[in-house]
Amino acid sequence: MTARAKKATKAVTREDVLLAALKHAPFDGFTDSVLERAGKEAGASKDELARLFPEGPLDLVEAFSDYADDQMDAALAKKKLAAMKIRDRIKSAVWARIDALRPHKEAARRAGAFLTLPPHAATGAKLLYRSVDRMWRAVGDTSTDFNFYTKRAILAGVYSSTLMRWFTDQSEDEAETKAFLDARIENVMQFEKFKAQVKERTKDWPSLSDMLGRFGSRP
Repeated sequence: MTARAKKATKAVTREDVLLAALKHAPFDGFTDSVLERAGKEAGASKDELARLFPEGPLDLVEAFSDYADDQMDAALAKKKLAAMKIRDRIKSAVWARIDALRPHKEAARRAGAFLTLPPHAATGAKLLYRSVDRMWRAVGDTSTDFNFYTKRAILAGVYSSTLMRWFTDQSEDEAETKAFLDARIENVMQFEKFKAQVKERTKDWPSLSDMLGRFGSRP
């Protein structure tokens, strides 16, 4: 069987098309024409392309995000995260995500700009949440209470702001982004320390329901 025949029998995947598109996205962004060109290069028919990317370029950006998340997970799986402090685990997760984007930095910048457009904002929020959720799970988070959501909201702010800093970082060895991330994580740790102090100081205070119950029991 010839190489062309083998390619014809192999099902084209979203990743096949994405990797072809990443060669063009730095110059042309995430557009219908880039998706069409990438589909042809990956060997996808028009019907296959429509099935793989029913929302067009928006699905292409989502595939890029999923690809970076998968690369991040694979990198973190090789690290001894359990032996690290929580701040170092989070730092490793953020850098693993950036490492996954680094070979495609300009395409990532274009994808970020694409997701800031009002029609795409909801998808942008969904993809950001999905990424930080996978970060927390990769570093061993098992929370199921309200902390589950606060952790992800805080990390979303840390990661997104660090990513924006990285997009414009021209410093040697990305030193400015590293310093920025260190500062953001320090801010979070100080906030968590403050919350713990407040919780300790108020642990013996009556609950709101107790107070309301007392007021209600007065004659």
